Amino acid sequence: MTDDPFRCRCVLCHDYGDRDEADGVDLTVIEHVQQHGWHVVMVPEDEIGPGFAYTIGLAHTHGGPELAMFGLDVHVMHRMLNILGEKSAAGEALTDGQSHPDVADGHRVALRQVERGWYRTYFGRAIGFYRLPPLSVLQVAWPDAEGRFHWDGQADVRHRDSQPQLWLPPSDHPVGIWTAEL
Repeated sequence: MTDDPFRCRCVLCHDYGDRDEADGVDLTVIEHVQQHGWHVVMVPEDEIGPGFAYTIGLAHTHGGPELAMFGLDVHVMHRMLNILGEKSAAGEALTDGQSHPDVADGHRVALRQVERGWYRTYFGRAIGFYRLPPLSVLQVAWPDAEGRFHWDGQADVRHRDSQPQLWLPPSDHPVGIWTAEL
């Protein structure tokens, strides 16, 4: 065994001795990663807050970052994450600062690197799958009808609040629905 920090440390590549303790959701994640290359976790909107979705397995299967989206219907986000997942599967490097025009029904999406301080709040299943960082996650930001992203001061307040700014450390994030879990 090596201490190579870039070697995959997921539950498929390493036996942690607790596979018999995996619950049904963990087993589904494992099955989807083995069959399709990744799994999309969908957390629907509820009384606590807006919905979000994120991938598990892109790093294991394709060596790329995991992806996360917030504030839309989980099924819409699932489709959009799969489109980007297919790009990763085809060998396209997905990186911080990129814009992709062909993901959101004629609107571009932007990719932003997620600050590690958010991982436990939003990506628990991914942590369980990979066990040991490094785990790279990119937030997939979507624009308003005029093409403005939620960090743009010209976007309306509803749009600015529709998604978190996970590239900021949690202590620097504006207080709101996305920081309620902190």
